[in-house]
Amino acid sequence: MLLKAGFLYRSGKGSHTVWNHSLLEYGLTISGKDGSDADRYQERDVRNALRDLKQLQQEDEQ
Repeated sequence: MLLKAGFLYRSGKGSHTVWNHSLLEYGLTISGKDGSDADRYQERDVRNALRDLKQLQQEDEQ
């Protein structure tokens, strides 16, 4: 989902990954192995980041 939206990732400590997008001023840190269920707060953080990204992209189009 994040890759499809244009986020880039790098490995963090342990099973953490850090996701960044060039349009966002902040990044996301996701814990757990790829494919495992995300915690609710992580799902919320991803939804919020995707919402913020969409708003920025819409502003750029105008």
